[in-house]
Amino acid sequence: MKLTQIELTGFKSIRDFSIDLAPLNVFIGANGVGKSNLVSFFKLLNDMTAEHLQASVAKSGWAEALLHYGSKQTPQLTAKLHFSSDTDEKTYYLKLESTADDTLFCADEAVEFSQTGETSKKRVSLGKGHQESKLLDPEIQSHTAAHFVNKLLQHCRVYHFHDTSETAYVKKYGNINNNRYLMANADNLAAFLFHLKHKHNAHYRQIRHIIRMVAPLFDDFVLAPSPSNEQTILLEWKETGSDKYFNASYLSDGTLRMMCLTTLLLQPQLPELIVIDEPELGLHPYAINLLATMLTRASKHAQIIISTQSSNLFDQFSPEEVIVVERDKQGASTFKRLESAK
Repeated sequence: MKLTQIELTGFKSIRDFSIDLAPLNVFIGANGVGKSNLVSFFKLLNDMTAEHLQASVAKSGWAEALLHYGSKQTPQLTAKLHFSSDTDEKTYYLKLESTADDTLFCADEAVEFSQTGETSKKRVSLGKGHQESKLLDPEIQSHTAAHFVNKLLQHCRVYHFHDTSETAYVKKYGNINNNRYLMANADNLAAFLFHLKHKHNAHYRQIRHIIRMVAPLFDDFVLAPSPSNEQTILLEWKETGSDKYFNASYLSDGTLRMMCLTTLLLQPQLPELIVIDEPELGLHPYAINLLATMLTRASKHAQIIISTQSSNLFDQFSPEEVIVVERDKQGASTFKRLESAK
């Protein structure tokens, strides 16, 4: 089952937005037009499925920062996510309203479902007036449609590989057992690669091969538990023709980001929906070409949404995969498929 359409109103720069989604969706536009706001919405959904709506609102600058031009102009945001397969269709409906203390609550939440081709839909209300999503409520989980929607949303992963500073967690020791999936900022890259090397070696070798194409001096990762604490691991690597180990601080920003992207896209079990914000940051044009190829191949097995301002990356995709993002005269973000924008 895939996310086939999203409708969103009242979120940040997005006043009123509706678009059909393909297996691969490339949102392109200049700085400040609202590409990353769509990514932020998927992050909000991620947080909601973990019952972290209130924490997410606080971290994002509270309700005033999330509602389109503030709560005075836009007191609520609404969203509809339409999922479909060959046999059935499901819709997740959400309405969040602002409160006097500048947060958001679920004013309405529901799941609709039907068999493919049916004109009428059955509706399951998840309740009204709650602070956190009811998708995880045991009583709600007993309903097949709601359980399925929750599972789909939980398998949506939002990635930002922006932080390559010296304090980035990807460069620090991490728990070696934190390897169930690649985290949003690739904080657990070393642990995840260690897992792939020992459990999915063919995929690990493919990841290594792609990285060597981008960084010829790179030979291999050095992945082992820390001698002083076998429950931790550090991202280390070695150069071709040398036995000396280097940590991630000796990698260029572009190489480190390419390691994160390659690991994400070549892993054996892809998330059902992958959202990546500006994956081209710091990459050489040749690396961007490889990235585009990996994105296209991964979209055969997972649904992918990326935001970018790179013309080099944009040029690698077909027109039907590209959505142009702009701002209208009122300052609202507009989204148009490239073929309809011509």
